[in-house]
Amino acid sequence: MKVTVITVSDRAFKGAYTDQSGPKIVQILKENFDDIVIETFVIPDDADILYQSFVTSSDSDFIITTGGTGLSERDITPETTECFCTKEIPGISEVIRRESCKETPNAMLSRAYSGFRGKCIIVNMPGSPKAVELATKVIVPIMKHAINMFRGKEH
Repeated sequence: MKVTVITVSDRAFKGAYTDQSGPKIVQILKENFDDIVIETFVIPDDADILYQSFVTSSDSDFIITTGGTGLSERDITPETTECFCTKEIPGISEVIRRESCKETPNAMLSRAYSGFRGKCIIVNMPGSPKAVELATKVIVPIMKHAINMFRGKEH
């Protein structure tokens, strides 16, 4: 399984703080999958750069983004993801929001999007380490099945 983790954050990109969410996703994935290859990027909140990152990483089975799903003017991750994807997978984002709302009602403000293009699934996650820990644990159980469906092994 190949996964690309993209942290979308102006401040992390500029070094104003250390990205903790991307590494948290990587940690959880490595704890759950032996056969995983993970690439990571930290990019600014820029739609063109994010879109190009999707193009560059589209040979991955999954692209997981963290950050840019809120309400600020610079939060462009969901729109850029939707523009790149050819089909939506609404259930992933719905379940992440539902489970996250059990921890904080602020999760209702997440605009995260999930979809796919080709055989690459893209999942937007919030930017906080606590939120991505919960969200990553939500998707881990379906990741292999989704890949197998794309490969025609299960349905």
